[in-house]
Amino acid sequence: MNIDIICVGKIKEKYLVDAINEYTKRLSKFANVNILEVKDEKTPDNPSENEKNIILKTEGDRIDSFIKKGAFVFGLCIEGKQVESTEFASKISDIMVNGYSDIQFIIGGSFGLHEDIKKRVNHKLSFSKMTFPHQLMRLILLEQVYRAYKINNHEPYHK
Repeated sequence: MNIDIICVGKIKEKYLVDAINEYTKRLSKFANVNILEVKDEKTPDNPSENEKNIILKTEGDRIDSFIKKGAFVFGLCIEGKQVESTEFASKISDIMVNGYSDIQFIIGGSFGLHEDIKKRVNHKLSFSKMTFPHQLMRLILLEQVYRAYKINNHEPYHK
């Protein structure tokens, strides 16, 4: 299985980079994991709605260039479906059973995902009604994907 994490921006904080690298290494037992970063747009102080839409569109175009034809694509969105870890594991298993060899997760920037990207995804996923920094969301996502593989392989993992 190939897993791509398509995300806006780079991670600068060493502690997050270290944790992301740790979960990427753990996941390598189950899948090939690629983190594909797209450049984030500079955001002015107090941006107008028009400025936000331009930023979303620009970042969305960059994201779009990484979406693979034939991949199962998750978009991480606040309005997406919230699931328990076991439900998420089951979804990952179903995707593999249905013949997909590529799963892609998309994490937007500060303003989320452009509507054009949301229309392209197979499944909108939300981890909480709360908003998380997109840099931290990368780590949370990797941990949950790792947990899903542990669950699907009937291997112990802390709760």
